Amino acid sequence: MNKSTQDKSNKLFGTDRRVVALGIARMADALGNSFLIVVMPLYIASGSVSGNFLGLSESLITGLVLGLFGLVTSACQPFAGRLSDRAGKRQLFVLLGLILFTIANFSYVLAHNYLTLLVVRTIQGMAAALTITASLALVSELSLPGNRGGNMGVYNFFRLIGFGIGPLASGILIESGPFTLPMVGQINGFVAAFCVAAGGAFLSTVLVALLVLDPEETQPSTKSMAIRFRSQEPGRVLDPIFTLGLATFIMSLGFALLTSIEPEVNQRLSQGAFLFSVEFSMLIGALAIVQPLVGKASDCYGRKIFIVAGLIGLAPITLAQGMVTEPWQMILARALQGISAAMVFAPALALAGDLTEEGQTGAQLSVLTVSFGLGISAGTIISGYTIRFGFITPFAVGAGLAVLGIVLVQTQVPETKIDPVNH
Repeated sequence: MNKSTQDKSNKLFGTDRRVVALGIARMADALGNSFLIVVMPLYIASGSVSGNFLGLSESLITGLVLGLFGLVTSACQPFAGRLSDRAGKRQLFVLLGLILFTIANFSYVLAHNYLTLLVVRTIQGMAAALTITASLALVSELSLPGNRGGNMGVYNFFRLIGFGIGPLASGILIESGPFTLPMVGQINGFVAAFCVAAGGAFLSTVLVALLVLDPEETQPSTKSMAIRFRSQEPGRVLDPIFTLGLATFIMSLGFALLTSIEPEVNQRLSQGAFLFSVEFSMLIGALAIVQPLVGKASDCYGRKIFIVAGLIGLAPITLAQGMVTEPWQMILARALQGISAAMVFAPALALAGDLTEEGQTGAQLSVLTVSFGLGISAGTIISGYTIRFGFITPFAVGAGLAVLGIVLVQTQVPETKIDPVNH
C-alpha cells in the first residue's frame, strides 16, 4: 500500500486520524503544562518553598524558574530533532518526552526548595524539546504536500486549546482547594494542580502509545545536521526555512507584547484582571480556531500568499493595540491579531515541511519551534523595557518587525508547487 492510499484509509473528518490522535495527546499535555504558568508563582509565594538560592530575591527566583523552561527547551530542540532524525523513531521520542513530563510534573509535589524547582524545571524543558520536535516532524511525515497545511492546523488547534484551558482550570483548582480524597486524605490546591498536570502528561503518553505509529517511510538518517542561515539558491541571501523561522519569531513576539505590561494595560483601559485575561485568551482562541481553516486553504492556494497576508495584517493590528482606549477595542484587536497570526503559523510550518530535506525533518523544523519560543520571550522583554517610552512604543516595535517580516518572506521564500489531495 503506497502512502497516498494509506493516507486516505486513515482519514477522520478529512484529517489523518493519527494527526488527530497526536493533537489530542498534545492537548492533554499542553493543558497540564500550562497549569504551571498560574500555579508556579503562587506556589513559591505561598511559603511552600523554603531556603535560599544564591541570595536571589523571591521575585527574581520566580522569574528564573519560569524562564528556565523556555531557555532549556530552545537550546535542546535542534539536538533533540537531530537525534530523532538519526534514530528514525519519532514516536519513541514523543513518548520519552511525555514520560519525563509525567515524572517532572508530579515531582513538584516533593519540591520544597529552589534548587529542586530549578532541576525539575530543567527536566521539563528537556522533555518539551523531545516532544515538540518529534511530534511536529511526525505530523509533517504523516502528511502529503497537498494536506500538510490542514494537518498542521488541526494539530496546533488541539494543542492551543489545551494551552488556553490550562490556566483557567488551574486557577479554579487553587481557589477551590483543599480537597479530601479517598485513601489519600486532604490535599491542597497546589498538590491537586501538580497531580492533574502529571495526569494530563500520562494520558498523552497512553494515547500516543496506542494510536500513533511512525510512518513506514521514516528511516534512520546518517546525514549531518543541516540547519542553514544563508541560502544555497542564487539570488537569495537567507535560507528559506530560516526566513520562515524569522517570520514565526516576529509573529509570536507580537502576541506576547501584552504579557509583561498588564498593570499599564489595565490602568489605560480602566479594567481589572478578568478583562485582561479575556483579552489575552482572545488571541489564543482565534489562533486555535482559524488555523485548521487557513492550513487547509494553504493546501489549495499555496503557503506563501497566506504568510505574507498574515504579516500584512499583523502590522496595523499590532500598532492599533497601542492606541486603543476601551477594553472592547483591545478584545477586537487581539481577536484580529489571532486570525492574522494563524495565517502565518500553520502555513509557515507546512511550507517548512515542504522544504525540509530527507532525513532532516526534525532538525530543520526545530528552527520554527525554537523561533516561536524565543519570540515569546523577546516579546515580554521588549514590552517590559519599551513601555517607559510611551504606551504605544512596544506595539510600534512589533508592527515595525511585521513590516520587516513581509519583506523577508516576499524576497527570500519560494512558493512550492502543491499537488492537490482528494479529501
